[in-house]
Amino acid sequence: MKTTTAVGVLCLFAFVLLAGWWVYGNKITTTPAPADDTVGSIGRAAFACNLGKSVGTVFYNGSVALTLSDGRTQTLPQVEAASGIRYANADQSLIFWGKGNTAFITEGAEQTQTYTGCIVVAPDPTGTLTQILATSSELALTIRFPQNYTVDQAYKYEGLGPGKLIKGVKMTVPAAATAGTNLSKDTYISVEILPKATTCSASLFLDTKKTITFSDNGIDYSVATGTDAGAGNIYDEAVFAIPDSSSCTAVRYFIHSTNVGNYPAGTVKEFDKAGVIAEFDNIRRSLVLGR
Repeated sequence: MKTTTAVGVLCLFAFVLLAGWWVYGNKITTTPAPADDTVGSIGRAAFACNLGKSVGTVFYNGSVALTLSDGRTQTLPQVEAASGIRYANADQSLIFWGKGNTAFITEGAEQTQTYTGCIVVAPDPTGTLTQILATSSELALTIRFPQNYTVDQAYKYEGLGPGKLIKGVKMTVPAAATAGTNLSKDTYISVEILPKATTCSASLFLDTKKTITFSDNGIDYSVATGTDAGAGNIYDEAVFAIPDSSSCTAVRYFIHSTNVGNYPAGTVKEFDKAGVIAEFDNIRRSLVLGR
């Protein structure tokens, strides 16, 4: 048996979240803020878990302070773990287990898992990504997005034709963002998965063989782009596949606009394409895959 040192916590949980809104299914709740007393701490993180639960953590050398979404707070010492990290009280009736960017909590003599499927939530340096989507099924992730986006967890991408549907989750821009402009209301950003893929390339998600390698925020992506047009409509897509994801995962930008020249002069203004892309970039950077 080996004990993971507390110094390793900084690598395992290098994310910060003080408070925020998050979505699990149709339920919106708040993530708990870790305790205010963080003198001597070496790292802190927030986790979104199954069933609308969440955990705030502050790590110290040899211990962790927990703030649970049911209102409880507890400080646990670090104990031996075969892999990952483990913190437990004296009789091990409360144990916090962590590995990679995931965690769970067990309680009681039977060590029943009471907080499951917990995944780290990324920080929001922009202050605009006030909602959090957490999923823990085949596509296990947390991702931030702005208020009033619409979430569809039954989304399937159909652009590759019959029999080639790609499952994922979709976040559609709010109607207010399109009002008075030529940006269409079906513009969205999605996270998609191809669990049976043996390699992971953007070309699997978009009908093109042309891809480039792009690095951003410490992540290497395979990127493909495409544009289609017809009947005054313009469809721009960009796919950012993550080659080292355990189940081939990609983020898609789908931007649908219309030809502003088709409207009477002065009635519709050109949408801020650079602004939409910048917002999608911030959302993409907040993605954390459970692994």
